[in-house]
Amino acid sequence: MSERISELTDKIDKLERQLLDELDKLQKSLNYRLEGKRVKFEQKILEGHRKLKSAIFPWLMASRIRNILSAPFIYSMVFPIAFFDLTITLYQHICFRLYGIRRVERSKYIVLDRHQLAYLNGIEKLNCVYCGYGNGVVAYTREVLARTEQYWCPIKHARKVVGSHRHYNKFVNYGEGEGYKEQLIKLRDELR
Repeated sequence: MSERISELTDKIDKLERQLLDELDKLQKSLNYRLEGKRVKFEQKILEGHRKLKSAIFPWLMASRIRNILSAPFIYSMVFPIAFFDLTITLYQHICFRLYGIRRVERSKYIVLDRHQLAYLNGIEKLNCVYCGYGNGVVAYTREVLARTEQYWCPIKHARKVVGSHRHYNKFVNYGEGEGYKEQLIKLRDELR
């Protein structure tokens, strides 16, 4: 990897850490704390949230018809998402053990906590669980596949890749055959 790309990657990592620090500050300003997987608000805030909650029937009546009609299509996707979650989990538990790759912690990617917000009604909470689960499975899967790619084929593409994963910048440049085998060993070792 070139020195300039390495510098930019380091800057991105530093900015990500700064972003997490700012999000922590915001969390404190919104008066909630985490106790394990539970979110705890101050009682005064919680009471205010409960007052904001919409009853389900009026909420449904105010919804657009297209949103209601699309619900069966949206929620039917939970079956392929769950199947994908199961198969990618089995895949990494079997293959990553065989390859000596550090396993991806599923719980860091699939975060279900928005349903704990008192200002959401039951349907809104269900929507939040669905979206948190679906997007979490995709993020989890992406990390499993990114580690797989780093193990088996850590070569950048000739064409630009939109939205590449966080491991991609470490990969060997397309067409750089010299030293590929040595880099492959180094990149595999990083996964242990």
